[in-house]
Parts: sequence; C-alpha cells; structure tokens
Amino acid sequence: MQKHSSTVHGSDHLVLKQQQGAAVVRAMPRNVFTPVVLSLMISGCAVGPDFSSPEAPKVTAYSNEYPEGEPAGTSAQPKLKEAESIPALWWQLFESEELEQLVALGLQQSPTLAAAKARLKATEETFSADQSSILFPAVDASLNSSRQKISGATFGNVGNGSLFTVHNASVGVSYSLDLFGGGQRYLEYGLAQVEFERFQMQAARITLASNIVTTAINEASLRQQIIALQEIITAEEEQLKVAELQFEIGVMAKADLLSQRTAMAQARTQLPALQKALAQSRHQLATLTGRLPGEVTLPQFKLGALTMPQEIPLTLPSKLTRQRPDVRAAEAALHQASAQVGIATANLYPNINLSGSYGTEAVKFGGLFTAGTTIWGLGAGVLQPLFRGGELHARKRAAVAKFEQAAAEYRASVLGAFQDVADALLALEMDGRQLELQKQSEQMASETLKLVNLQHEQGAVSFLTLLNAQQQYQQSRISLIQARATLYADTAALMHALGGGWWNPQGDHSAQTDKNNSEKQL
Repeated sequence: MQKHSSTVHGSDHLVLKQQQGAAVVRAMPRNVFTPVVLSLMISGCAVGPDFSSPEAPKVTAYSNEYPEGEPAGTSAQPKLKEAESIPALWWQLFESEELEQLVALGLQQSPTLAAAKARLKATEETFSADQSSILFPAVDASLNSSRQKISGATFGNVGNGSLFTVHNASVGVSYSLDLFGGGQRYLEYGLAQVEFERFQMQAARITLASNIVTTAINEASLRQQIIALQEIITAEEEQLKVAELQFEIGVMAKADLLSQRTAMAQARTQLPALQKALAQSRHQLATLTGRLPGEVTLPQFKLGALTMPQEIPLTLPSKLTRQRPDVRAAEAALHQASAQVGIATANLYPNINLSGSYGTEAVKFGGLFTAGTTIWGLGAGVLQPLFRGGELHARKRAAVAKFEQAAAEYRASVLGAFQDVADALLALEMDGRQLELQKQSEQMASETLKLVNLQHEQGAVSFLTLLNAQQQYQQSRISLIQARATLYADTAALMHALGGGWWNPQGDHSAQTDKNNSEKQL
C-alpha cells in the first residue's frame, strides 16, 4: 500500500518527519494497552505528518549578561554546582523539618493539585475508551420478541388478519477499517492529550511546592522584621524616658523631646502593616495546604531556622526543555496539533465500514436455534466525500494554522523557560552582593549608633544626630532581614525555574514519608 503524507509548514526548527509513528510509541506511558503499541507500529498507511520532538536549543549558558564590579569571594550567594539532576524534594536544601512537613501536607491536601490529578485520570480513561472503540470491532448481542398482527387485506382476505409472535436472537459485529490512519491519528491526539495533562499536573505540583516555600520564607521574614521593630520600639521607649527626664531638668529642648516622641510614633505605625502581612501569609499557607485559615494551627517559621544551602545544583541548558513541565506540556500541545492535521487529512479519503450478523428467528421461543431458523447477513460500505463545498479542505488548512500557532507557543514557552533561569541566576548573584553589603551597612549603623549614643550622653553631639543614627540603624536592620529572605526566596525560584526535579524517581517514596510525618505532627 502506498503511504500518503502531507507536509506542515510554519516552523523553522520544528520538523514533522515521516517516522511511522515511532515518536508516538516512544512517548507512550506504561499503562497504555499493548494493542495500541502494536497498532501504531504495524500501521504503515497513516496520512498526515508524523511528529518528532523539537531539538533543544544549542546553547552552553543560560545568559551572557553578567554583572561586573564585584571582587571574587565577596558575594554571600551559595555556590552553583553543575549537576545532571536536581532533587525532587529540593526544599530539603533549607534543612527545615517544619518546612518539609508543610510541603508534604500541601501536596497531599491541595484541591488545586487534586483537580489536576482528576483531569489526568479523566483524560486517561477517555483515551482508554477511544482506543477500545477504534482498535477493536463492536460486538453486540440482542434478544427480541414481538407480537404482531397483519391485516388480511395483504393476502386478499378482507376482514381476516393474522396474529403471531416472532422471537429473534442474534449477534452483530461492526468494524471500521483504518486504511488511511484516521483512527491512528485520533489515538495519537488522545495520547498527546494525556501527556499534556500529565505535565500540567507536574507543573501544578512544582508550583504548589514553590509557593509554599516562598510563602513560608516571607512569613519568617515578616516575623523577624516584627521582632526587630519591637526591639527598636522598646529601645526608643527607653530613650524617650531619658529624654523626658532631661527635659524636666532643663537640659533638653522641647523640640528635641517632640522629635523623639515622633520617631517612636513613626516606628509604631510600621508595626500594624507588618502584623497584617504576617497574618495574611499565614492565611495563604493554610489555603495552599488545603485547610481553612481558622481550622488548623501551622508551624511558625523563623528566618534563623532556615539554612542557606552552601551549594545549589544547576543542570545544563541543553536539558532544560526536557525538565520544565510547562515546556513539555507545550510540546504535547504541539503534538496534538500535529495529530489534528493527520485527522483532517484522513477525512479527505474513503471510510470503509464492515458489518455482519448471525442469529436465529422463530415464532416460538423454544424454536430458536433449531434447524431452519438461522439468519445471517454481511455488509460493507464505502463512504468517499465528493463535494462538501470546500469544508474538508478548509478544516485541514485550519488544522495547519493551529499547528503553526502551537509551534509559536512552544517557542515562546522555551524562551520563557530560559529567561526564568537567567533571571533567577542573576537574582542570586545580585542578592548575594546585596546581602553582603547589607551586613556591612547594619554593622556600621550599629557601631555608629553606639558611638553617637555615648557622645550624646556626654553632650558632645546634638539630639538630632542621635535621632538620625537611630533611624539609620532601624532601616539597616530591617533591610538586612529583607535581603536574607530575598536570597532564600530566589533560591527557591531557581529550583522552580529549573523544573523542580519532578523526573527524579526517588522523590515519590520520600514524599510519601514526609506526608505520613505531616499527618502525625501537623
């Protein structure tokens, strides 16, 4: 049989090759029935293009934009270590048992993830039903009984009729020959849809874990800022007491006393906003873990209890497109569009249907299956579209245009993936530098405040100078906390940008262990 093919245009580096469905077979999940594999391997007459996975971009670095001006060894960022893979439970890098338990709880309880799993299950079952209807003939058994009366006029006897009963038992078989591969392309489409939902589920899982981690880091940062601000307010209250005594004995001007009161009042005004943000982050953590904000007590995260990893695994750029679930989902969508071109092409060719039946018919139920009651029939039909007003060709052109759209969306997802990693790497570099500078700033502000406070007690500097030193130290301390939290959060963002390690097979068992622990302790 001659192989029919068609070409799909619209992409420079995405090529659909005629490979007899080999790429489809390689992409098959383990739970697909053997007949599908045999069908796709044996069938050699499928019109339309066969799909092959796009090649990964040939790049050796995620970015060529690197900040300058920082001497080696002064950045506080962790070291990036080239690795073949990253751990599936990458949040363990922060060495927080509470964080591990909370992520495990979220992966178990989140309704968003449960919905993604349900969509995948529904798609798998739909594909299973489709392959059964396409690969196997439909066999139906029937048993019918009818009571009928025929008018005597039929036989020239007006007024006399015949009353009788007919019993029928039969088995019918029907099958549509997939000569031009329309059914194969439909199964290919269904399989690609299963893969799309599978990668969507992985993307939802990684995003959920990343959101829990970053929200926990934000909570720890806010809690640390509140503690620092409360300590600053306490110190300013003590300073205000001293200022009031100095005013009473006449060694301090009223304007300076009012300035100290204003500074303390301004510090207090910052507290409600931080407390509100902290409560909201707690609400968000409860929601991410599938709980109502008021029904569960979550662990309280502290920035000092999180460990900044010394080394962070960094996979090669050439592997990114195979590790990002959103890119793999875009590839599956491209595969669906390719299969739709094949389906639209197959609709231009004849459709052949075979049918057959075998049974028995008698006027008495006991007479079924006796000699002389056998009935049978065979049928074959060919349907060849002749004129549809250009409908079928228009649908094929529409399928080709949708493929071009999917190809462009795939390229966009690849570009976005590389940008995410490049941005995360740059953020880590700059976060490390910022943290180092904030440490120096906070240390100098602390030393300055101690010195100015001593000088003010000795009358060597004005109260305005002391007030300015207090404000500088307050800002430096808060900025240091924020810089450390930003570095932690961007580390999590890098793990998410690299794909989250979903392909790591050891993750499932560890996740189950964490889930069991979370049930006991949360």
